[in-house]
Amino acid sequence: MTLANSIPVPASRMLLALVLGLTAAAANILGGLFILHREWSRQYLKYFLALGAGFMLAASILEILPESVDLSGQRAYILALIGYFIVHFFEHTLAPHFHFGEETHHEHFIADHAGMSALLGLSIHTFFDGVAIASGFLVSGWLGGIIFLAIALHKIPEGFTVASLMLASGQSRRTALLASIWLGAATVAGILLMGLLHSQVAYALPISAGVTLYVAATDLVPEINREPDARMALLVFSGVALMLVLEKMFHG
Repeated sequence: MTLANSIPVPASRMLLALVLGLTAAAANILGGLFILHREWSRQYLKYFLALGAGFMLAASILEILPESVDLSGQRAYILALIGYFIVHFFEHTLAPHFHFGEETHHEHFIADHAGMSALLGLSIHTFFDGVAIASGFLVSGWLGGIIFLAIALHKIPEGFTVASLMLASGQSRRTALLASIWLGAATVAGILLMGLLHSQVAYALPISAGVTLYVAATDLVPEINREPDARMALLVFSGVALMLVLEKMFHG
């Protein structure tokens, strides 16, 4: 196993990770603004989800997990499994009713605390979005860029989702916007933490691989499968194809 702290990490690479993390955070906020101002068709957000799901699946299996094995050996598979079930635990205990899309079934969110619980559950995986981006850049600029692109594709729908959840739980529009800002802040917090704990990348990267796989396969794909539009499936395949093309062009 190659220890991350035995390899100098260029400061410029971590600065780039922070800039891209702030960009991803801005996308969360933009998604929240969409639900508050209703400026964009919901269907376009579904298209982002479909493309992002395919890209994230391919990135986690073809790039993040193999790099994790290089860093941590066979232990990477156990750590990836832990990452997968971290998000599963929080989503199914703190936020059991949320899904990606505009929330309209108010009966699921009668109590004020329900929306806050959903926000906490979503914050866990946005925090790991930041951990994943920073961990990728700690390994290589290529991997960091691929992870950022995979995450950025679902950031707008993510902000859209949390804002709609807050409104459905009876919170104000201001609180809904603050919730999308909070998600963005959680992403940046993940990056900053990895900047401090960069020597732990051999643990953080495989855990992030599991989180990425969960978000793609368990959160996004089922949401996409609810749509009868055949273009959704084509966009999932397009996301996979985009990952393969980028890998062929820039990484081999």
